[in-house]
Amino acid sequence: MVGGNGETSYAANSALQRNVLAKAKFIVQEAVSNLYCTLLPEIFVMADMGCSSGPNTLKVVSDTIETIGDTCHQLGRRPAEVQFFLNDLPGNDFNTIFRSLPSFKERVKEEREGRETVPFYVVGVPGSFYGKLFPDKSIHLIHSSYSIQWLSQVPRVLTNGLNKWNIYISRLSPPSVFEAYFEQFKSDFQLFLELRSKEIIPGGKLVITYLGRGNEDSSKGKYFYLWDLLAKSLNAMVSKGILREEDVHTFNLPFYAPSLEEVVNVIQHEGSFELKRRYIFEINWDGNDDCMDDFIFSSLKSGEQVVKYMRAVLDSLLAQHFGEEILDELFANYKNYIAAQLMKEKMKFVNFVLSLEKKA
Repeated sequence: MVGGNGETSYAANSALQRNVLAKAKFIVQEAVSNLYCTLLPEIFVMADMGCSSGPNTLKVVSDTIETIGDTCHQLGRRPAEVQFFLNDLPGNDFNTIFRSLPSFKERVKEEREGRETVPFYVVGVPGSFYGKLFPDKSIHLIHSSYSIQWLSQVPRVLTNGLNKWNIYISRLSPPSVFEAYFEQFKSDFQLFLELRSKEIIPGGKLVITYLGRGNEDSSKGKYFYLWDLLAKSLNAMVSKGILREEDVHTFNLPFYAPSLEEVVNVIQHEGSFELKRRYIFEINWDGNDDCMDDFIFSSLKSGEQVVKYMRAVLDSLLAQHFGEEILDELFANYKNYIAAQLMKEKMKFVNFVLSLEKKA
């Protein structure tokens, strides 16, 4: 993710993710409250995996503080202390998070004026969640939003140009491309669950929100159309001689949008968790567009908004493979393709929120 608080940063271009967090909030709060009422811990320990940086990260923290404080008040108990671990890759902009903590603490204090203060502590934990991050049985609840769709690596079989002209699964990809992505996801997600099962206490919770695909997407091969438009933008630059054909042929995204059935099957096969709650909702490509039924909502403006948050996520990944000098033109073309698509129809993401409980 692009760090800092500048115009192109993830912090300034994550309205979509913020809306997703808001819609999933009640599931997270339900898990926190139920777990606290069951265990009554003096110290409630929670980790957020794939936290990124910016206001979204601390929104999860503030929601948990609110829930713990209100639940303790309802039970007539002194507020529990809350320990937060914020995890992401070592390259994440943790410094921006830490610099914002003093003002965040003041804001939390103001919001709880007239109510007991909930003592809380925030720690950064750099590292991949495809590795073990915490001691055994040390965490009450792990939260992860918009993270498990990112794979540990691009499936190795794709590096030989098997998926030419595409950068993900498309209608034109051979069946072996889908199989390679699916197998990589199954392997990664099973490992993720195995590791979390060691870190979470028996009876503890795991709440994951991910960007997936519905049954309609599966039947039509419309797995993630935004990637098709990005591939189209890259191939247009090949036609102009700006990019080399082989560079596009060897670029594939470490991403997979799983269906609910695929995720549930891995959960059941791994066996450490019981699925307690599921919630499915759609959200517009443009996270600032609340007019769910308005099919001609400022498509050019929406295209600009969508490309901003896509660039905040993809900038470094694309620069590493193609070089920074092509990015401005690439994203300008990408914006036009997105706007043209939004003129045709209102495009939406399918989101899944799953609340799991660690088996005793």
